[in-house]
Amino acid sequence: MQTITVPQIEKRLHRLPPEKLTVVYDFIGYLLEQEGIDSESFQTMLASEFVLRREWDTPEEDEAWASL
Repeated sequence: MQTITVPQIEKRLHRLPPEKLTVVYDFIGYLLEQEGIDSESFQTMLASEFVLRREWDTPEEDEAWASL
């Protein structure tokens, strides 16, 4: 498979009519969802990580899970 770079893609994007950019944008979103990168659940997980870390990253939690 040939390696394609972002600049190569950008060069082609600039040649597309505006109505086709929506199709490209939607397709990129679809690809990201397939990889689990752009899904709503993935974004929620990232957003909640900080809050959960405060609850879970404690000496008490470490002790509770130490035997597993």
